[in-house]
Amino acid sequence: MEEKKCKLLVIVGPTASGKTKLAVELAKIYHGEVVSADSMQIYKGMDIATAKPTSEEMEGIPHHLMDFLSPDEASFSVADYAHLARQTISEISQRGHLPILAGGTGLYIKAIVDNVEYAEIQSDPVLRLRLREQAQTLGNEAMLERLRQIDPDLAAGLHPNNLNRILRALEVYELTGIPMSEHQRKSRLVPAPYQICMLGLTCQDRQKLYQRINQRVDLMMERGLLEEAREIERIYQGTARQAIGYKELAPYLHGQEPLELCVEKLKQATRNYAKRQLTWFSRDQRIQWLFTDTFVDSCQLLEKSKNLVHNQLFL
Repeated sequence: MEEKKCKLLVIVGPTASGKTKLAVELAKIYHGEVVSADSMQIYKGMDIATAKPTSEEMEGIPHHLMDFLSPDEASFSVADYAHLARQTISEISQRGHLPILAGGTGLYIKAIVDNVEYAEIQSDPVLRLRLREQAQTLGNEAMLERLRQIDPDLAAGLHPNNLNRILRALEVYELTGIPMSEHQRKSRLVPAPYQICMLGLTCQDRQKLYQRINQRVDLMMERGLLEEAREIERIYQGTARQAIGYKELAPYLHGQEPLELCVEKLKQATRNYAKRQLTWFSRDQRIQWLFTDTFVDSCQLLEKSKNLVHNQLFL
């Protein structure tokens, strides 16, 4: 007898597309709990820059896998995330609630919906140190370009700021002679134990999405992003400082550029990130896209979403 699959609602899309709001609204209807799929919201103290939902925005809905890791923790991998997310999804389902996986980190989403089992390839500290020293000398973009030459599939989904993942992929290739994406393909032989409904949010008019991003950055500045960036700069090194929202403001903090220019660069960096997210998610044919700018209001968007969720998960 075939084992009954766990229902899983997945909400993806670029930054500022409205994923958090829709996840909360659907959670209220379907007794859901949200599991974050955001590689930066996992870190403590990085609240405004990562658009971590406030307690008011959560509206009492439980949110998981947010705000639990110190920003100076460098060893947290996609495999670590996948392990925690699967465990969390199982626990939510056992409570009789609907797990809602929501976020914009494509690798995190893929790990869950495709049931990627990451190979246990032990790290080589000497090799990792050599790669990290090369990154300091050549820069993140040069290391990503090196990865593109050996593993274009994996590199397509990575940003230069994701240095730990870039170095890990280069390390795996040097240790095994096999690209990380090939290891991942071999690791997807067992189907995911989920009955999945995947919704994608964006705007049909790309300029409207960019307008939302610009408005969000302005709101972040009003909420104290500059002070948060100053604090991160003071306390942490590495990953935290390289997050979008901090590195663009660093020149102002060091007296090198005016604040207005840094804010404009932050808006541009965030728009570029949204483009990369859309490129990543556009490859997945399972995603049912909802163009938020084609609906009269949020009620109409919610109604359409409810119909899709009901037809795929509850019929």
